Amino acid sequence: MIYPLPGLRVLCVDDNRDTADSTGMLLELYGCEVAVCYDADTALATALRFRPDLCLIDLNMPGTGGCELAMRFRAWGWKPPPHLIAVTAHGSETARKATREAGFDRHFVTPVNWDELVAVLAEAERSLGRAAYISSRLVQSSGEVK
Repeated sequence: MIYPLPGLRVLCVDDNRDTADSTGMLLELYGCEVAVCYDADTALATALRFRPDLCLIDLNMPGTGGCELAMRFRAWGWKPPPHLIAVTAHGSETARKATREAGFDRHFVTPVNWDELVAVLAEAERSLGRAAYISSRLVQSSGEVK
């Protein structure tokens, strides 16, 4: 029996439920397995059982913020570590420095450019040797791999 390779596992964390839910639905259309959380505490518990390959994390959440959440994920020492992507309305150099210091791999300013995000997802998918669901969607939509 042949089993398909798993898709990218993405944890989407945002206290804005509409943003988190709609992002999660779009990611599922690209073949991702998605877990959506609305706060950092739930995200920590979910991540332990879900073991995400990539996390989209809002920085400005009540309670534990996105930078603290990223530092906790990094402290777990998972191999391979999840790709961490900050999603925020703040694009200043101060905000970018804070996300770098917290261990984020990328910093996206809202509204997120979906093409750029999908390219990062495809890159993560390739680096992890996962099924090329995202890359194949890129081919279908544009006729070539980006």
